[in-house]
Amino acid sequence: MSIQQGSAGGVPVLILKEGATQTKGRDAQKNNITAAKLIAEIVRSSLGPRGMDKMLVDGLGDVTITNDGATILKEIDVQHPAAKMMVEISKATDNEVGDGTTSVVVLAGALIEKAEDLITKDVHPTIIVDGYRKSALKAIDILNKIAQKVEGNEQESLIKIAKTSMQTKLVSKEANELAENVVKAVLQVSETFDSKNKVDIDDIKVEKKAGGSLKDTTLIQGIVLDKEVVHGGMPKRIEKSKIALLNCALEIEKTEFDAKINISSPDQMKMFLEEENRMLKDMVEKIQSIGANVVICQKGIDDIAQHYLAKADILTVRRVKESDMTKLARATGARVVNNIDDLTSNDLGSADLVEERKVETDKWVFVEGCKHPKSVTILIRGGSQRVVDEAERSIHDALMVTKDVLEKPAIVAGGGSPEAYVASKLREWTSTLTGREQLAAEKFAESLEVIPITLAENAGMDPIDTVTDLRAKQSKGTKWVGIDARNAKITDMSKLDIFEPVSVKEQIIKSATEVASMILRIDDVIASSKSGGPPGGGGMPPGGMGEM
Repeated sequence: MSIQQGSAGGVPVLILKEGATQTKGRDAQKNNITAAKLIAEIVRSSLGPRGMDKMLVDGLGDVTITNDGATILKEIDVQHPAAKMMVEISKATDNEVGDGTTSVVVLAGALIEKAEDLITKDVHPTIIVDGYRKSALKAIDILNKIAQKVEGNEQESLIKIAKTSMQTKLVSKEANELAENVVKAVLQVSETFDSKNKVDIDDIKVEKKAGGSLKDTTLIQGIVLDKEVVHGGMPKRIEKSKIALLNCALEIEKTEFDAKINISSPDQMKMFLEEENRMLKDMVEKIQSIGANVVICQKGIDDIAQHYLAKADILTVRRVKESDMTKLARATGARVVNNIDDLTSNDLGSADLVEERKVETDKWVFVEGCKHPKSVTILIRGGSQRVVDEAERSIHDALMVTKDVLEKPAIVAGGGSPEAYVASKLREWTSTLTGREQLAAEKFAESLEVIPITLAENAGMDPIDTVTDLRAKQSKGTKWVGIDARNAKITDMSKLDIFEPVSVKEQIIKSATEVASMILRIDDVIASSKSGGPPGGGGMPPGGMGEM
């Protein structure tokens, strides 16, 4: 369709290319709102401990079973531009705080749905957006006022947080053991600068292997390498190991330029080969002389060098990923050396045990018992590949929320209690606003209550009874009353040890408000044509370039 505008002389003026489409005003808004609501509807049923899982099958037939909002939306290939925005906020929330990926989409969907009511009553979208923005700031302010501070690195509080994050996942039955491992791992790699904690999640390596059960998941004070020892004649286990990390090949390098060597007799040939041998032997002797009994190399190792290393009883692993080398350096205290000549005994790292073990069908090398490792490994086991994949996603969320609390030590109870409490306080605050902004602020409060309502619905409770009951109990002054979805009743969540980081709640409110505001402000969608328009319109033939 081309947009035509009659000019003074009655001649149509073409503005857009042929084949382009334009949706205006209410229609455009309606389309975007419907798309955003549909996305929220997809993940809504997977919120909370009673939420259902989704089975996603991609184009290649690979199956993913998950209830992680970000994963669900990443796996389904969304076409609609407004729906893509919803997918983006769940992705951003996942990267920033790691949890709340389902809640953020549910809340954004609710904000958009409530705004639709106001738009049909002729409230201008800009007024709604302003009301939402003010309400979001107020909501975050209320959250921070009611939050409990976490003093120091209280392990118990952190374990409660990690457990809460796993309660909604497939691994909820094993949450106790897993949460302890997660918290130990995060505390191990956390560093303090100017009395502030900093945690780099990349220092925690998460390896997964099907086999065993989730109970066999372990925290290793060191690193697991998914490689095997290079040579059968090498020791497979070394205690009190001294580890050399090499970023150079134990091979004779080929020269950069073409060189010809004229050999006129067999003796010269023999000398030439012996010289190569001697150079490799010198490399190994150098490693041996400084007392290293484990060599971990990022590049390749010549067969002859392997032979000498095996003779010297040095356990060697080659072609290790760069990221693993960095982690090994942080775990063992070794320095990665780029040139063997520079290697000294000060560059060696130490570990109580380096051992090759069989994990399911693969042989892996474990570097364990490092003294004060600044990098550790969580090895996940589980009944099947699907189980370990989902366990890995759950552990990622738990690691992230533990990190969030260490970096911003404030927590609130879970079960939808902070949302319900903030909603009731926002309602009191709306009376201070004037005009139509007040309507938007009231809708914002209603939207926040969608979180406890959804938790209740997923637990099979009656949403209307639940909300009235929840409001009544909270108005009596017990702010941590929320939905105990496991037992389908309303109760004080802080007594059940269900806690969540304030930073996650803040991120949910900010992201949901921003995406809702963005979608509501769009009143015109102009889509250019895929190729230069239909046949005859100067575009490509229907078959594209196939005929050429």
